Amino acid sequence: MAEETQPKPAESTPLKRATCSLLHPAAGLLPPPSRRLRRRRRRRRLRNPRRKSPKLKSPKQRSPKQRSPNQKSPNQRSPRQKSPKQKNLPSSEEAAAPASASATTEVTEEKTEAADEGSKSATETEPAAPEAQTPAQEEPPEEIFIWGVPLIGDEKSDTVLLKFLRARDFKVKDAMTMIKNAVIWRKQFDIDSLIEEDLQIPELQKVVFNHGFDKEGHPVCYNVYGELQDKELYAKAFGDEEKRERFLRWRIQFLEKGIRELLGFSPGAVCSMVQVTDLKNTPGPGRKELRIATKKALTLLQDNYPEFVAKQIFINVPWWYVAYNKVIGSIFTPRSKSKFVFAASSKSADTLFKYIAPEQVPVQYGGLSKENDTDFITADAVTEFIIKPASKHTIEIPATEGSTVIWEFRVLGWEVTYGAEFAPTAESGYTVIIQKARKFVPTDEPYVKNSFKIGEPGKVVLTIDNATSKKKKLLYRYKEKSSTEST
Repeated sequence: MAEETQPKPAESTPLKRATCSLLHPAAGLLPPPSRRLRRRRRRRRLRNPRRKSPKLKSPKQRSPKQRSPNQKSPNQRSPRQKSPKQKNLPSSEEAAAPASASATTEVTEEKTEAADEGSKSATETEPAAPEAQTPAQEEPPEEIFIWGVPLIGDEKSDTVLLKFLRARDFKVKDAMTMIKNAVIWRKQFDIDSLIEEDLQIPELQKVVFNHGFDKEGHPVCYNVYGELQDKELYAKAFGDEEKRERFLRWRIQFLEKGIRELLGFSPGAVCSMVQVTDLKNTPGPGRKELRIATKKALTLLQDNYPEFVAKQIFINVPWWYVAYNKVIGSIFTPRSKSKFVFAASSKSADTLFKYIAPEQVPVQYGGLSKENDTDFITADAVTEFIIKPASKHTIEIPATEGSTVIWEFRVLGWEVTYGAEFAPTAESGYTVIIQKARKFVPTDEPYVKNSFKIGEPGKVVLTIDNATSKKKKLLYRYKEKSSTEST
């Protein structure tokens, strides 16, 4: 059976030893240890002082192992006479002495550096003795207000934050980004100073104004762009870039004042409004200046005034606006679009009455609300009644002696005949004609107001005759004043 031959260990040839020497860091062919490696080695020495990792040295700089005086190295030769050729050559021990001395010096320096570094690290890790210093008082963070309400720390703050959350479908990250952008914009636009600026443009008071409240208590703002058909007014508002910027600042100022004066942010308070936009005789999309200003204003309102519109009602909508709304509708969120209501001219009044009571709707939009009315106020409710085709409707107003009866009414679209008389309670009394039968057409005055002083107990009878084939909507109200109130 043949004996298994084991491989012999590789012999250390001079070529291999030379290669190892050249690859040693001290030879200079390899880069020195990196700063990170040196720092890592230093930390190891500090953690374990007993474990020392002396620097690597080339084979020439390595010191021989320390031996006992009586111990001889295996390669040490016995003392003998030096040959003439070896006279000037030092002995192996004399040649190793400088290397041993240099190695010892390097190890000593290494120990000193380690000790110094250890003392430094100990000094750094030991907490410094607290010095008796006066603690610096930190300035409180700047308090941020939006619409006069602090952003945090108030019961009204929840209402403000909830507006931004709803505008972003309760996505907290998006809502926080929206709040941040709104705060930055308000500082850049200088809203606090804007409120105090004098930007009154008397002609624009007919374009945008607040009037009344809806059935849920929201204030109503009317936007009448048909007034901009006036070329002089249009030039004042949109003639150039400076005028358009002034109009935009005026519109933002008007909204800010309306928010602070008409809305509340306390729990349960009304914090949004109804916007009514009248598009009758509105300049078409061909007016570039108006189109640019409108788009810019809508973008600012959409980004910085979230959830302030309870309902957006468009009345007297022309045929071209449907296509135009599809173009500009991309800047509105689906939640905002769900609040839009559109009505043509024939349906405008009925559409408004769904959301706003007739006594709160201005006369020019089919209601009975008037400015500087000394007889009726918005608290005096209006009665609605539908008169069927080819039929009459009578209104009986009871009256007492010595009082004055006041009434007002209107029929949308008119085309009816109206008459009024006083019928006394006593059978012996005479009927008094207050208003002879008169036919009203659409071009007549929008409403009728009349009064009658009562000399004896009785009633005032109003008769409205609808001879057409269409039903008519009747709005009326009345009140009785005593002789002292009438004077």
